[in-house]
Amino acid sequence: MFGARSLLPFVVAGILLLTWLPAEDAGKVTGIVNVAASLLAHAGVPVTIGYPMLEFLANIALFTPLGLCLAGGWPSLRSGWDIAAGMLFSVLIEVVQLGIPSRYSTLSDVVANTAGTAVGVLAVVLMRRRAGLPR
Repeated sequence: MFGARSLLPFVVAGILLLTWLPAEDAGKVTGIVNVAASLLAHAGVPVTIGYPMLEFLANIALFTPLGLCLAGGWPSLRSGWDIAAGMLFSVLIEVVQLGIPSRYSTLSDVVANTAGTAVGVLAVVLMRRRAGLPR
């Protein structure tokens, strides 16, 4: 529980760096999506399909640690509150991105980020159930 709370500021800071840095700076870290999309293109998956799919999955992966920290750090909160917090955090990010010239704000990012938070929350719920702990 304490570990998840301790990690939360680092998870939030990492997400903010990846989402609020200018696109060319963040691309140095997130360029793996381009590489993977190129590999898929060589396997016959058009980049117009592969890249958006991989970007959506990357956003889910980016927000999963947030769900883990929220559900693990505050086990007495209902899961819906944790997921709502992830969604609101994502909306905040997208609204700020409207003012960053090299960034694009999209509803699909909010959906993927919220799904990522839900994946993290679900993982904690399942681990606690398996261990015989409440919530």
